[in-house]
Amino acid sequence: MGATAQVPLVGGVADGGVVTVELDAHGRPPLVHPHLGEGGLAHAQMYELESVRDDGPPWVYRWRGPAT
Repeated sequence: MGATAQVPLVGGVADGGVVTVELDAHGRPPLVHPHLGEGGLAHAQMYELESVRDDGPPWVYRWRGPAT
């Protein structure tokens, strides 16, 4: 396993949680994080990566709610 980072989850059912993700070759987390619940991947809540400052750490995963 390569380098990892802990990224907070913002919004949705996992609000306030933190996930540990593996960083890519450029030192960035995956662009999306599927938060799995009882319904499995078909009902996963999707979180998208956001930089808190510019283009680097710290990062958060923000919940991508249903389209309105």
